[in-house]
Amino acid sequence: MELSQLRIFQAVAEEGSITRAAERLHRVPSNLSTRLRQLEEQLGVELFRRQRQRLQLSPAGKVLLDYTGRMLALRDEAFAAVQGGQPAGNFALGTMYSTAAIQLPALLARYHKAYPAVNLQVQAAPSGELLEGLVNGRLDAALVDGPLALAGLDGVPLCDETLVLITDPDHPQVLSAQDVAGQAVFTFRQGCSYRMRLEAWYAHDHAAMGRVMEIESYPSMLACVIAGAGVALMAQSMLDSLPGRERVTAHRLQAPFDQATTWLMWRKGMCGANLSAWIDLQQGETVATVAERAVRA
Repeated sequence: MELSQLRIFQAVAEEGSITRAAERLHRVPSNLSTRLRQLEEQLGVELFRRQRQRLQLSPAGKVLLDYTGRMLALRDEAFAAVQGGQPAGNFALGTMYSTAAIQLPALLARYHKAYPAVNLQVQAAPSGELLEGLVNGRLDAALVDGPLALAGLDGVPLCDETLVLITDPDHPQVLSAQDVAGQAVFTFRQGCSYRMRLEAWYAHDHAAMGRVMEIESYPSMLACVIAGAGVALMAQSMLDSLPGRERVTAHRLQAPFDQATTWLMWRKGMCGANLSAWIDLQQGETVATVAERAVRA
């Protein structure tokens, strides 16, 4: 069993397709099929089952995927260790969409400049999918809505966010979810932590949510609200970055639904050189931001 085989297996498991995995790895599909067949023969088990034109992991495949994530992470740590503990190799970082747009760019630029030997791969997704990626080893770390009291995870805070509900500019002031009961809601798909916060806000006020419209981008949500089609929840920092923000009204939710903290999370015992370097850089950036705000005040 070779690491190259495991990397192919991991890519196919994540993509659910040999064709898409081949595109991701820049190989021909027939090569991946051959390597997977060889791996199954070596292990004596079936790793995938085909269901509706998509490859699904078998029970044995699910077990191997967990070990694969850990073995590939250890490979990267070993690579860095023999180079004197310097960050190098692959580093897979997951992030929420809003964090990717607002807080991440400056950190990414500094990290790339400081550690050019690291192949940093950023994947944006809802918090639920990011946590799944952490647990199964697909991600080395993830920026998610926290804090999270989950066994097996460690973390440090990145930033605090103020959450606002946006409506068309003529909408009356929103003091509770009852003021928008029944109106259409634009949000990300299931697994989004902000969506869960919004649902909890409605439930707290015993208000009925209107039709939920799933949209995968904040600019599209804003455009729909501008058109008067419904309401949406987002961080104030995200709204401040969007063109057209002056064409909606932002209503701050009542406590405790108005505050969220973004955390960097990782699996306990899996903080290698790449992640340690990111944590040091992130914490330095946070300290600098706090000092800058204090000077402005």
